[in-house]
Amino acid sequence: MAEFVKLYNDNPNQRQIDKVVKILKKGGLIIYPTDTVYGLGCDITNTKALEKIAQMKGIKLDKANFSFVCNDLSHLSDYVKQIDSPTFKLLKRALPGPYTFILPGSNNLPKSFKNKKTVGIRIPDNNIARALVTSLGNPIVSTSIRDDDDVLEYTTDPELIFEKWNHLVDVVIDGGYGDNYASTIIDLTDDYPEVIREGKGSLDIL
Repeated sequence: MAEFVKLYNDNPNQRQIDKVVKILKKGGLIIYPTDTVYGLGCDITNTKALEKIAQMKGIKLDKANFSFVCNDLSHLSDYVKQIDSPTFKLLKRALPGPYTFILPGSNNLPKSFKNKKTVGIRIPDNNIARALVTSLGNPIVSTSIRDDDDVLEYTTDPELIFEKWNHLVDVVIDGGYGDNYASTIIDLTDDYPEVIREGKGSLDIL
């Protein structure tokens, strides 16, 4: 049975954040709020936890396209090849915000992602998500939790999320109602930005 933790986005309680981070460091899975839909996440360095998430999604870990949720752009150089100035300016304009940017992966990717040529980088405009990453000291690997309902794509009510997922994860964070629109995904690995999925993030940044 998962723990149900209430946190407030305007001022997340540090003691509660540290408690969740301790669980992440032990290989726990969490469901947490972002600036779009609720995400399912784990510590990027914990292979067992990553494999659990891949299994829950019904995919092999080496085929999974998970996002790396960071707290700011300082993590970029750890996981992404050097990017040019216009690309960096675009990231600074858009982040934190409801975007996932696909960038060329560096040689320093954690071992579970060694064969990946690209990575999806996400810096949500959500204090809870960023506080978790800051306290953890490295990104959270994340994927959206989808709904089985064809109409509703994403569950927005944390209590309903808890009901459905509490036997599959270790913590569900209640950060208020989530959004029903996922992030906008933009591929920046080529000469021109390519919109892979139009979501909550406006394309005016391009």
